[in-house]
Amino acid sequence: MNKKELKRLVLEEIDKNKDKIIEAGRSIYKTPELGYKEVKSTKIASEFLKSLGVEVVDNIAVTGCMTSLNKDKDGPKIAVMGELDSVVCPDHKDANEIGNIHCCGHNIQVAGMLGCAVGIISSGVLKYLDGKIDFMAVPSEECIDLEFRKSLQEKNEIKYVGGKQELLYRGILDDVDMAMMFHALNFEENKNCVIKSYTNGFVSKHVTFIGRASHAGIAPHEGINALNMASLATNNINAQRETFKDEDRVRISTVINHGGDIVNVVPSKVTIEAMVRAATVEAMIDANEKVNRSLHAAAMALGGEVIIEDTIGYLPLDSDDSMDFIFKRNYVELVGGSEESIIDVIKTAGSTDFGDISQIIPCIHPWIGGVSGSLHTKDYYINDEELAYIIPAKAMAMTIIDLLVDDANVAKDIIEKFKPTFTKESYLDFMDKNTNTYKYDYKK
Repeated sequence: MNKKELKRLVLEEIDKNKDKIIEAGRSIYKTPELGYKEVKSTKIASEFLKSLGVEVVDNIAVTGCMTSLNKDKDGPKIAVMGELDSVVCPDHKDANEIGNIHCCGHNIQVAGMLGCAVGIISSGVLKYLDGKIDFMAVPSEECIDLEFRKSLQEKNEIKYVGGKQELLYRGILDDVDMAMMFHALNFEENKNCVIKSYTNGFVSKHVTFIGRASHAGIAPHEGINALNMASLATNNINAQRETFKDEDRVRISTVINHGGDIVNVVPSKVTIEAMVRAATVEAMIDANEKVNRSLHAAAMALGGEVIIEDTIGYLPLDSDDSMDFIFKRNYVELVGGSEESIIDVIKTAGSTDFGDISQIIPCIHPWIGGVSGSLHTKDYYINDEELAYIIPAKAMAMTIIDLLVDDANVAKDIIEKFKPTFTKESYLDFMDKNTNTYKYDYKK
């Protein structure tokens, strides 16, 4: 059976199951859960895959699930991923009672991945493909709720805060040769797709300033104000901003999680969650060193203590050009043959743990429309379910066929030409070397 016929069968099967695919996305939207807590979302994805008659492994990294197909084939393996976790935006009209909401579109990703699986499995196309496929609902992409993830680390339930990092660590991706996923994005005017994006990597930081409590009215001179240390540190960081190169797209984000206990006591403990983002690994490390000096100096100036806990968050994303080209060709076919709606390349200061995978194996990570309003905001909503859920499912399935037909020669050629930044071993070594705790104590 030729490639054109295989694609026709897949597209027909996805169309036949369109309502089921969209309903899966809607169901996950109604059960927003933060990273490593995606119990209900995992169940939805798992039951959907099981309905296709395949074996499913649940809780691949605390939560999440996957199925492995064509395990008897000798060809390359492609992992198709969708992310399970939500964000927090209490102002969104659909947020649940604790503020969780899928306003980053991860429910769309999972539904698109499931739609791709329907097309490949239920069409009968799988037996004509000369390679293996893993369909994966993966946990914990958003780097938030770090106190909870730290508690999981302390109990040795996870090594890394990012779900794909954890999958790499656990060896679940050891035999994966290529990976693909997509992400929703709001577009302006007549655009609806970005093929290639360069995203930032970042260092994740948990900072604790420790001072000394005293009565804020009677004896403030006896205290050491931890909140003032945090404020001074913020000013120090702001003074560094002109030292960052524009092309490095450095972004430093902070939020005070705990700013003191009661207003009439000098704050003795303040905690900050921070991200230091940059376009390259080298720029990440450089900017983080400057931030650490800023934090250190604040503790020194006020005679307090600072504890800085650093971990590598996510690495920069750089998708594979050859895979991008194949996906683009299929997407253009699906939207009527015109490239007018497509943006070939963007550079963004956002981050994703899919970037880590792209440093090790060839990947694609296009951005598809179908949503309105900025991601992570109260204005976000899905305005075109066909474009959001169905078109990406079809484009990924068609791309899989291109890669794995005819002895998987296209996939093999891409894999052979790919130049990884890291091996799995050097990646894990890099992560360990850049996970550090620094303590500076100037209290008398």
